[in-house]
Amino acid sequence: MKYHIGFSQSDLGADAPQSVILSGEPERSHYIAQTYLKNTKLLSQYRGLHSYLGNLPNGKPILVATSGMGAPSLSIVVNELVQVGIKQFIRVGTCGSIQPFILIGDIVISQASLCRQGAALDIAPPEYPAVADPFLTVALVETARRLNIPYHLGITASVDGFYEGQERVESSANPYLQSWLKGITAQYRQLNILNYEMELGTLFKMAGVYGFTAACVCGVVAQRTAAESIVMADKDAAVKRAIEVAIQTISQEQS
Repeated sequence: MKYHIGFSQSDLGADAPQSVILSGEPERSHYIAQTYLKNTKLLSQYRGLHSYLGNLPNGKPILVATSGMGAPSLSIVVNELVQVGIKQFIRVGTCGSIQPFILIGDIVISQASLCRQGAALDIAPPEYPAVADPFLTVALVETARRLNIPYHLGITASVDGFYEGQERVESSANPYLQSWLKGITAQYRQLNILNYEMELGTLFKMAGVYGFTAACVCGVVAQRTAAESIVMADKDAAVKRAIEVAIQTISQEQS
C-alpha cells in the first residue's frame, strides 16, 4: 500500500486503469466519481486524498484521485500514482483569468506553464520546460469545440501561493507584497499568459521527467482584471464544463 494515497496496484484489479482525472478538491473527486462513472469504488480517503475506481460509460476503467492544494501535495500523489501504474493524467481544476477576454465560466486548456513552484525544483532545474502532452491537449480542444464550450488555449502561470503569489492584497490578511511581486499580474498579462493556478507546472515537469502524459483543463472562477474574488455563484458551472471536457476526451480516446 502506498503511504499517502492509501491503496496499492493490487487494489486496482486485473483490468487496472492507466488514466486518472486529478482534482485538488476531494469534493470534486467525489462528484466526478458519482456523476460520471459506473461501478464506482472508493479506494481510500486517507489524509483527505479521496480516490475512486470506476468505469467510463464505454466500460473502460479509470481512476479519479485527489491531489490536494498546491504543488508539494500534488507531487507526492502523482509519484505514488505512477508507482501503481498510471500513465496518463488530466488535471481538472479552477483558475483565475488574467486576460480581459477570458470570462468567468470559460475553460482554459494549458499547453504549457510558467512554473514558479518550489516543488518543481526538486524534479528538474528551472529551465526545464513545463509542457503538456500535445496530443492529449489537442484532444481536449477538439472536445471543447464539439461540446460548444468556450475555451482558451495557451500558457498558464502556475505559482505556489493563492494570496501573495497571485498578487492578491485586497482579499489577503497581508496587504504588503515583496517588491518583485508588485505588478507581476500585469507583467504576465503582457507576456500573453492566460491564467493563474497552483499545480500544473509541477505536474508538467513530472510528466517530462517520469515519462507519462499530462494535460490540464480548468474552469475560470475569478476574473482578475475585474476583481480578486472568486465568483462562487458561477464556480459549479465552470467546473462542470472542465469535467465534461476531460471525461469526454478520455472516453473518445479509449473507445
